[in-house]
Amino acid sequence: MGAEDDLRTALSIARNNGYLADVVAATTELRALYAARGNYKGAYDMMVEMTAAADSMRGRDARKEVFLREFRAELASDSLASVQKAERVALEHTVQMGRERTRRNIFLFAGLGLLVFAVVVFRQRARIRKALERSDELLLNILPAEVAEELKEKGETAARHFDTATILFTDFKGFTQMSEQVTPSELVAELNICFKAFDHIITARGIEKIKTIGDAYMAAGGLPDPASSTPADVVFAALEMQDFMQKHKAERETAGKPFFEMRVGIHSGPVVAGIVGVKKFQYDIWGDTVNTASRMETAAKWGR
Repeated sequence: MGAEDDLRTALSIARNNGYLADVVAATTELRALYAARGNYKGAYDMMVEMTAAADSMRGRDARKEVFLREFRAELASDSLASVQKAERVALEHTVQMGRERTRRNIFLFAGLGLLVFAVVVFRQRARIRKALERSDELLLNILPAEVAEELKEKGETAARHFDTATILFTDFKGFTQMSEQVTPSELVAELNICFKAFDHIITARGIEKIKTIGDAYMAAGGLPDPASSTPADVVFAALEMQDFMQKHKAERETAGKPFFEMRVGIHSGPVVAGIVGVKKFQYDIWGDTVNTASRMETAAKWGR
């Protein structure tokens, strides 16, 4: 049960039993809670009820005072001094007990309200922090770290020219044939196995994954940080990819399942890299170097 429900339950009990002091305490807490949440109508309603209850308390006290005065006058006229004294003592005791109860209830509800409010604020901050961390993780999963940081700070990124980057393209043989022999989910699962292996290979060598297009895989070395990888790193990564594909092919052949063969194209040269558009951000690269790497992949032999 939340803080609002607790306070509303206390308010209902106070209303039903005519505990005006408790009504004042509960409506005071609810007014503060609604105001903090931006529920100004609810806060106003609580303020109206709190004022009415306070006025009723003052009216009741006034009526009680008039009654007691008349009662004392009657006692005085009857010369009942002892009864008058007893009444005065009883009245003082009742007032004192009422004050203590009101004070105690106010402190109790205030303390409970503050505790609940603190817990709510703490949990809300934790959820916000977790959401921000998740957002950063997703952004870093689709963009290089320094590009993601620039995008968060400025809301946009500037395209950069790189004098030397090494572009890698891969393509699969047998994709069309396999799509005719297996279900779409099985086909996608097989692509996922291969591309996950490629992701691990290039990450270990500091190479940046650019994108996948159907059964094609594109990566680049030497960007966005030129010191992150060398052309040799890209070549070794391509060899590791081919080694993985050969082993995976042997496993699927043994199991009597269709398999992919892969060819690779690599070329080094100047490129321009950056983000275009405002929907579904994607880091991409352009230039003759990219086109040449793609043509080399198309001209390569399978397994090379």
